[in-house]
Order: sequence, then C-alpha cells, then structure tokens
Amino acid sequence: MFDDFFVRALVAGIGVAIVTGPLGCFVIWRRLAYFGDTLSHSALLGVTLAFSFSINISLSVFFVSGIIALLLLSLQKRTKLPGDALLGLLAHSSIAVGLVLIGFLTFIRFDIMGLLFGDILSVTINDIFIIWCGGSLILIILYYIWSSLFAATVNYDLAAAEGMKPDRSNIIFTLLLAGVIAISIKMIGVLLITGLLLIPPALARNLSNNPTQMVFLSILGGVASVVLGLFSSLEFNTASGPTIIVVALVLFILSMLAPNLDSKLKK
Repeated sequence: MFDDFFVRALVAGIGVAIVTGPLGCFVIWRRLAYFGDTLSHSALLGVTLAFSFSINISLSVFFVSGIIALLLLSLQKRTKLPGDALLGLLAHSSIAVGLVLIGFLTFIRFDIMGLLFGDILSVTINDIFIIWCGGSLILIILYYIWSSLFAATVNYDLAAAEGMKPDRSNIIFTLLLAGVIAISIKMIGVLLITGLLLIPPALARNLSNNPTQMVFLSILGGVASVVLGLFSSLEFNTASGPTIIVVALVLFILSMLAPNLDSKLKK
C-alpha cells in the first residue's frame, strides 16, 4: 500500500492534521499565532544544521525550535521588551542565520522552495513513522497537561493558586509546538506550518459551542483540508502544501457562512 507516493502523502498528511488540531486550538485560545510563526521560521535553521552535520531533519528542527521557545521564555523574564518584539526578533534572526548558513554550504544542494513550502509527495515510510509515532507521543503528553494548560489559559493566577503548575505546563506546551513543527516540516514547509496550526482550529471555532467540540472539529477540518488539498493538487497540477492551505482557507470561509445560513433557515 505504501509503495504509492500519493497514499504515503495521504497517511502523512492525516497524521499531521490529527496532531495540529488540538495544539492549534490552544494557539488560538492563548493568542500565540505569532509564536507559532516564530518557531516555524526557526525550522529553517534546524534544517540547515541537519544538512551540515548529517543528522535527522526532524530531530534537528525540534532541537532548534525547542531552544528558540525556551529562549523566548527566558528573555520574557530578563528583559522589558514586549512579547511581540521578542517574537519578531527571534523569528527574523533565526531565519536570517539559516539563510546565511545556506550561503556558506555551497557543497550541499538545497531545495529552497521545498524547505519553504514543503513537498508532501516526497514523504517516505520513515517520515510516516516519525509523524505517527511522534504525533502520538505529542498527543499523549498534551492529554496529561490538558487540565493545567486549559486552566492557565482561562485564568493563570487561579491555576497557580490551585497548584496546577502552569509554568511547567507552558514550557511543555512550547516544546510540543516545536515537536509538531519538526514532524511536519517536510510536508508543509517553513512558511505554511503555522497555516495548518491556525486555520482548521479557526474554522472549528466558528462552528463549535465548547472546547471539546472545537478540538474535534479542528481535527476534522485539518483532515478534510489535507485530503481535499491533495486530490485538488493532483487534479490541477498545483503545489501540494500551498493547495492544502488554500483548501483550509476555503473551508474557513464556508464556516463563517454556515451560522448565517442556519439563522436564515430557522426564519
């Protein structure tokens, strides 16, 4: 079954969509869109280091993104700069360092378009293994910190007073974001990872009435975006990663129209 490149792409894409759905909901709830963007930009540096030292791309991206995430948390406590300024500093610095290193590595051929926009059709069985095993581990950890993380999202002080250790949950959550970026870098690319983290949860928020419903709808929206995007890219001969994001955008627009249509039908 996995001999077919399109089947491998579908399995990998669905795996990533299942993981990005729940994490993306917290990104929406906690207003961390730019934070996710910062981590995705740092992924380029991780890929560059992976090629330089011949190590696994996912591990390298996770290592670099994790350092950037922890560095942000440290800088927030050590400086008086606002969070958005620190995010901008880290995002543009990391992607600039990555591009400069690429310029020095003239002996290695880099597919810049592939790094920026991904190439899901080139995923291998090993990539699928990393996505599903790594994604399962991410979801298991998220399940165990869910109560503390959600309580801190609603009211940080109350969560701390209840002894839920919100600081620890925040650190773990930032590392989980780094992890999901690491396993999806090859599929979606540096510039589009945040789109898959944001758009399906955003459309789910338009249709849901509670957090649990939003999580399940975001997963369904992500899976639908991947499946429809891949078939659309095959039909119209377009780039797979961007097509998946475009389909997610179309579904988001439809989700905004759905409540209006429902109210008209009730009248």
